[in-house]
Amino acid sequence: MNATLASPLTAADRCDRCGAKAYVRARLHAGGELLFCAHHGREHLPALKDLADIEDETSRLDESTPASAPVDER
Repeated sequence: MNATLASPLTAADRCDRCGAKAYVRARLHAGGELLFCAHHGREHLPALKDLADIEDETSRLDESTPASAPVDER
């Protein structure tokens, strides 16, 4: 997806699955969008990759969030 056309995700954007802060946006080709936290993004995006344009901001987690779980559990 062209990042210049998308508005950045904010703290008000919440995961549609669990309500955590959203770091991934899937804009469906058929219309609408889904928001996911990093965990649910990793879980659901493989199934959505051909159905949506994906905006993944999970790299922002490395900038300000201290690791609290082992790397293989993130």
